[in-house]
Amino acid sequence: MFHKVLIANRGEIAVRVIRACRELGVRTVLAYSEVDRRSLPVRLADEVVCVGPPPATKSYLNIPNIISAALLSGCDAIHPGYGFLAENTYVADICEQYGITFIGPPPTVIEKTGDKALARKLMAEAGLPVIPGPCEPLRSVGEAREAAEEIGFPVILKAALGGGGKGMRVVYQAADLPSAYTVAQAEAEGAFGRADLYLEKYLARPRHVEVQLLGDGQGKVLHLGERDCSLQRRYQKILEESPCPALSLATRQAIWNAAVRGATSIGYANAGTMEFLMDSSGQFYFIEMNARIQVEHPVTEMVTGIDLVKWQLRLAAGEPLTLSQEEITMKGHALECRINAEDTKRGFEPISGQVKAYLPPGGPGVRVDSHLFAGYSMPPFYDSLLAKLVVWGISREEALERMQRALGEFVMEGLATTIGFHQRVLEHPAFRRGDVHVGFIEEEMLEDVAQPVLGT
Repeated sequence: MFHKVLIANRGEIAVRVIRACRELGVRTVLAYSEVDRRSLPVRLADEVVCVGPPPATKSYLNIPNIISAALLSGCDAIHPGYGFLAENTYVADICEQYGITFIGPPPTVIEKTGDKALARKLMAEAGLPVIPGPCEPLRSVGEAREAAEEIGFPVILKAALGGGGKGMRVVYQAADLPSAYTVAQAEAEGAFGRADLYLEKYLARPRHVEVQLLGDGQGKVLHLGERDCSLQRRYQKILEESPCPALSLATRQAIWNAAVRGATSIGYANAGTMEFLMDSSGQFYFIEMNARIQVEHPVTEMVTGIDLVKWQLRLAAGEPLTLSQEEITMKGHALECRINAEDTKRGFEPISGQVKAYLPPGGPGVRVDSHLFAGYSMPPFYDSLLAKLVVWGISREEALERMQRALGEFVMEGLATTIGFHQRVLEHPAFRRGDVHVGFIEEEMLEDVAQPVLGT
């Protein structure tokens, strides 16, 4: 096991990694920005190093400063968390050069999964179903038009190195393709440094289902069940649950097998997630693989009892994957609500400011992953995630009632939050039936968004 790990992240995921390291007897060094000097992760880490001013480009994305912090503090590993540098092939390469372990897949694997067009091609070669469309990046608008006419409109343009909805455009007719192509390219270049796009058939109202995986890089890959992440807004997940309430036994087994087969084909190592879209007929299609820990990993931990962050550390340290597939069992049902500092009355506008009062809910089957405390000031430089409220129940019905109870107990004053919005989602008859899709929020909740926010 490692002696000392540098955590190159902030917020709740930094707290999560610090706690996992402490339970494994590993010392932690937190890389933090100036604005996070008084944050909870700074208080909890064994050592801290300031890596720059508040803007992420000058601190959490400042690769020379991050590597220097690890070297100067004597760290033998870096945990990138999620976001920021978590799927950065360059960082993983540099870590190898300096003898530092990057807690995640090796650079060759990150390269295969980070380029979504390449990942799509590799998964198709491995026999996974992919959404109709070419498996190569587009070279021109004309090539995009030919592909779109072959598979039929509507289609969706996606950034090859994309994420978070950036560089994505749905095109319903040929006349709109040139402008959509130009805008998507510009977004992709600005967000990811590369303008490459690929094209797929656009699926109307699909579910988003993902499979959690662990791999040892030696050919052994295990799944830990699936999560339903269909509750989204502008391609950003809002609420996740495990297991998916819409899968038949046959489809569930098929999607597990497909995920394991795809990850095995590229020699996957460490924790990762294979993501799929599923249409109304139950046909699922590979869309991407995330080579990192996911924001929503706690729901899998709740139903399996397996600590994914500890396994990230063990696998990166070269320990064998001692679990067998037969030992991994899923029990009960778990839900996660992402509590964000956003004003739902103003189109989910991100909010910064001070948390004047904070009292998280508790009781049986309730977990809160957060970096908050009373008096904490939410900076305007990063994402708006305040806390992840996670509940477990023996059934989905119990989990739903427990989540409603926990949301009602949550005290967070001083900032507008999405607590009230989550309460209204859970009251929606279609959601309670499990009848959702990736466009559910836009189609079913627009009127509710305009209501006053509760619980703030």
